[in-house]
Amino acid sequence: MRIAVLGTGYVGLVTGTCLAESGHQVACHDIDTEKIRRLRGGEVPIYEPGLAELVARNLADGRLAFTTHLAEAAASAQLIFLAVGTPSAPDGSADLAAVWSAADMLADVWPADAVLAVKSTVPVGTNARIAARLRERTGRCCRVASNPEFLKEGAAIDDFMRPDRVVVGVREPETAALLREVYAPYLRTEKPFLVMSPESAELTKYVANALLATKISFINEVANLCERMQADVNDVRRGIGHDSRIGFAFLFPGAGYGGSCFPKDVRALAAMARQHGVPPRMLAAVDQVNEAQKEWLFTKLAAHFQDRLPACRIGIWGLAFKPCTDDVREAPSLTLVERLLAAGCKLRVYDPAALDNVRRLYGERLEYAPHPYDALDDADALAIVTEWKQFQRPDLQQMRRRMKQPVVFDGRNLYEPNMMANAGFTYYSVGRPCVPPQTARL
Repeated sequence: MRIAVLGTGYVGLVTGTCLAESGHQVACHDIDTEKIRRLRGGEVPIYEPGLAELVARNLADGRLAFTTHLAEAAASAQLIFLAVGTPSAPDGSADLAAVWSAADMLADVWPADAVLAVKSTVPVGTNARIAARLRERTGRCCRVASNPEFLKEGAAIDDFMRPDRVVVGVREPETAALLREVYAPYLRTEKPFLVMSPESAELTKYVANALLATKISFINEVANLCERMQADVNDVRRGIGHDSRIGFAFLFPGAGYGGSCFPKDVRALAAMARQHGVPPRMLAAVDQVNEAQKEWLFTKLAAHFQDRLPACRIGIWGLAFKPCTDDVREAPSLTLVERLLAAGCKLRVYDPAALDNVRRLYGERLEYAPHPYDALDDADALAIVTEWKQFQRPDLQQMRRRMKQPVVFDGRNLYEPNMMANAGFTYYSVGRPCVPPQTARL
């Protein structure tokens, strides 16, 4: 099948590449000339495990192409995916400027009998508005489907190839049949293909992300309560997670969530609720708890060092909002960096993938370590913000040897408190009592 993808951001690039890998002829379009030039050369502008190899293979095999010419991308396309960004507007609602711009450009080159599938996360009712806009500009009825994405950064290829479910919102059965044909190779293990109205599909995306964000904020609030009551949140988490009605997914306390989806989607869903006269009390609380949780690391550092904090050198492990990505949008690390810089601290930071993105934000205000242990040299403390696997089994002896003071603030609960105490560290973690060093056995 000939397929066009509008937008080569995270969703568009993964979608187009995976479809090409399945044998489709895919043309990806973007208005960013430099990005298209890099992609044509096989250079992937985002960090996503396995994506660069898939792009290179499908470029070489001729199934994947990149272009700035929309007419070229859409020519003879049977299916067009819209995958442009919908960032937050100042009031929390979704900014649809890129959606309308893409729809207007597409109307000028609309191929006969094509179907537009909207993957962009858009407010309920956008599908109908796009269809009306295309009909007005083309003078014909254009089929528009909603096909929200459920890709996790760091595992996007596997999520696309082995989805939990595929959701499509359609008004015509033949549109559902076309999308079912496209997704059939990925649903061989009897995963569901869910057909519903476009409005329900649009809402499904927001509700899924909002519910996952709610679980994170809930366990973080419980963790803060555990600290005050000398309880261990990990014990509490195990105690509730084995309940089949609750489960363990997204019940890990930490320094807060970030990224391009959860923050903006919670706020956008709250904005939609307000527009329809429904007070978004729970959604507002989820966002407020998360923003407060991003302050956890700095609050602990400030309480520990008190008036000595401005003279401290702090090492930071992890800058991306989650492992296996270079994405720092709304990352808890940025909140910590801002607070520590404002306090006068010197910072030496390390991340396996996100250093370049952070360097573009902070320039020479930070020191950038080429290796995780280099971030510890002469450090008064280490703050851990992202749970990269390489941080999970560190050389504790080397850590102590390099640090001026063996103090660790673990924003992801990577280590067992007793292990850290026995290794000679003062160890702070989320939702568990602080443990002082017990001995210097190393």
